[in-house]
Amino acid sequence: MPILGSKGAAAAKGFGLTSAGKAPVALDYLVLAGGGGSGKGGGGAGGHRTSFPGGTKIEVAGGKSVPITVGDGGGTIPTTSTTSAPSGQNSVFETITSAGGGAGSGDQVPAPNKPGGQGGSGGGGASGPGVSGGQGNVPPVSPPQGNNGGNGSGGGGLYSAAGGGGGGAGTAGGNAQQVYNSSIGGTGGNGAANSITGASVTRGGGGGGGGCPAGSTGGQPGPGGGGRGGYSSTVTGTAGTDGQGGGAGAAYTGTTSAGGSGTVILRAPSTATVTVSPGTNTVSTSPGPDGSAKIATFTVTGTLTVED
Repeated sequence: MPILGSKGAAAAKGFGLTSAGKAPVALDYLVLAGGGGSGKGGGGAGGHRTSFPGGTKIEVAGGKSVPITVGDGGGTIPTTSTTSAPSGQNSVFETITSAGGGAGSGDQVPAPNKPGGQGGSGGGGASGPGVSGGQGNVPPVSPPQGNNGGNGSGGGGLYSAAGGGGGGAGTAGGNAQQVYNSSIGGTGGNGAANSITGASVTRGGGGGGGGCPAGSTGGQPGPGGGGRGGYSSTVTGTAGTDGQGGGAGAAYTGTTSAGGSGTVILRAPSTATVTVSPGTNTVSTSPGPDGSAKIATFTVTGTLTVED
């Protein structure tokens, strides 16, 4: 079944959600997946899909309950591991699935020069000549749910190696740079700003790439929850921010960083009654350009119930 709906584009009515005598409630959505874990390239941000503002809402019939899936970020691995770092997990609301961010590539996974992982946004390529970043917007939707990761750079002579930055919801990850006797990890891609809650928040930043040796610089984090890249054996990368789907900052030695978890945010008319479970998820009332609205925010997997 094709994935329907995307940022600012048409979405479908919820399947099986009509109920006699109960009017449906039209919901705007922001569905953000978990960010990818890092290798020596930064992790890609989780896929970012939204109908707000101006897109077609998804209708849920009054009296019905809808499962909501919130994707976790990809976990950590030793930098010497022969397996890839984990990608982020998908987030789902009805017909809308946002793909987890691709993992940053490591030098040993399973052989040197493996590209960054693909996903909502792609992971950064590991250090090495011609190591490409992973592809974003996989599976493809329109408008795109994310961007490609940046390329790694190779060492040679007095030039050192570095990893590319993970892609972000707003822009691609930056390529690593080689400078005399050092390197600069690629910058994580920018996240995307959205005001579905009534305030503008940037989410889905990519993780910075790793740099080596001492005197090098780790890649800067992508705005919107991306982690900072580490360098040599002295500075570790930082994790992506939970709830913002940020990609993990890369490491060069030791253990890699984890991606940030995603979120699902639903916006209902102020006249609607909506409840959420479990209790860690919340419902609030927020002013907006079309008057006050009910905002259901999911930070963990749960259930939305719409009353008539």
